[in-house]
Order: sequence, then structure tokens, then C-alpha cells
Amino acid sequence: MKRNVKTSFWKDIQSRYKVTIADENTQKVLTNLIFTKYGMFGIIMLILVFFAIISALLVCFTPLRNYFPGYMNSEVRQQVIDNAMRADSLQQVLDRQNRFVMNIQDILQGKIVADSVQSIDSLTKVIDDSLMEISRREAEFRRRYEETETYNLSGVVKKPSETEGLIFYAPTRGTLTQSFGTEINHFGVDVKANKGESILATLEGTVIMSTYTSDSGFMIAIQHSHDFVSIYKHCGRLLKRAGESVVAGECIAIVGVDANFLTIQAHLHFELWHKGHPVNPETYIIF
Repeated sequence: MKRNVKTSFWKDIQSRYKVTIADENTQKVLTNLIFTKYGMFGIIMLILVFFAIISALLVCFTPLRNYFPGYMNSEVRQQVIDNAMRADSLQQVLDRQNRFVMNIQDILQGKIVADSVQSIDSLTKVIDDSLMEISRREAEFRRRYEETETYNLSGVVKKPSETEGLIFYAPTRGTLTQSFGTEINHFGVDVKANKGESILATLEGTVIMSTYTSDSGFMIAIQHSHDFVSIYKHCGRLLKRAGESVVAGECIAIVGVDANFLTIQAHLHFELWHKGHPVNPETYIIF
């Protein structure tokens, strides 16, 4: 039965068919087309192969290949990079123009003195300097305060009786590398710690300063009860702002190395002041 079906199939695809094309008016035969199913299949396959070859040639030897993923040549890729750089340059020009318009508005509103203007960049620097004005005032106030208190070091408090009942937290985990010494104007202790180590508030209090200074890097100061003030210098990153309340042992900053102090290893400079006088932190804290 299977053999008969197979034989019938081959006979069917090899059967010859005739298509006659004739003139409708005169009935004259113009041409005759004789074909088999097997022949038609072969012609269709040849046509498909022909189009496949034409498509491959177009992809390989014409610019059309650049529209196919993975076929972009180095020249077109370089053009894409150049266009991206031009777009970035245009964005920078647009930003400069926006800053120029904003600076002109500030001049017209009297926020910037016109005589101080030299260029667009100088205007931008004026704005940046105004943003740092508060930090500079704080640094100047602190410098004057320390110069004034330098002459009162004879009144350094050792361990006031008001601290009874207070528990001081160690500001960070590390090794003590330099101790307190008023004779060398070192009003705190240096604790060498790993980069990324947490810096903790030694007591509960309110942040009174959280800023950046040229001599101390990122620093934070906290006002505590019993007239205590703790100061944390050379931080890598600050986590609290001025005016925020903190609890004892709360993370307020992170140990790190500032870009302006690359020659200094990651450490924390910790100071403890009481009633305006520096006190030795080792009197109250075990490091």
C-alpha cells in the first residue's frame, strides 16, 4: 500500500501540464507552456536563491549594510561618535548661554556688582563664591574663637563634676595615633580608622556646624548638654546638617580621604570642648 502511494506521488509531480495562451478575438494560439510540478518547484527555488544572493551582495558591498545591526563600518561609527561629541558641545554652549542669561538677570536685579564682571566664567565664579560665603564666615568665626581661647589654656577642664551620669560613645573604631596636647596646639585626638567606617555622635545633642573648610576638610560640630561641644574633623562624608538633632551613638559622618588631603591617611580628628575650653577626650572615652 505504501509503495503504491509513493509511486502515485512521483507520477503526480512528474505529470506534464500544458498552458496555452491564445488571442481572444482570433483564437490564434500565441504560445504553449508545458511544465511539471517538479520543474515549477525548481524554478521557485532558483528565484529564491537568486534574491538571497542579491541581498547578500547588497549587504556586503553597499551602504545599506550600515542599517543592519552589527554591520556598521568604522567610518560610520566614527561619524556617530563625532555627532555625539558635537551634540555634547552644543549642550555645553546651551548651558553657558543659560548661565549668561541668569547672570544678566542677577546684574539687572542688583545681585551682582557690574564692575566685578569680567567674563561669563567670572560671573559663574561669583555665584559659586556666594554659595560658599556662609562656610567661610563659619571658618573665620571659628579661627578667631580659637585664637582668643589660646590664651586661656591654663583653665583647661580635666573632668567637671557635671558629667556624672553621662555616657560618652567612642566616635569611631580605630587606633589612637596622636593624643591631646595643648602645648602643641593639638586640641583633640587623632584616630586612625578604615575608610568607610562610621563616625558616631559621642553624646546626644544638636548639630551646630556641618561644612567644609580648607584646613579641616569636611567637619561637623555638635552642641551637647552640660555645655559640651564635640567636633569631628577630616571626615570623608557628612550625613547630618546644621540644626538636626542626634542621639548618642548615631552615625553622623563617614571616615574617608578628601581630595585635598591625599597625603593624609584616613583618620578622624576628634575634639571635645567644655564651656569654651578644650578637654582631653581620653579622660571621658576609651579609644
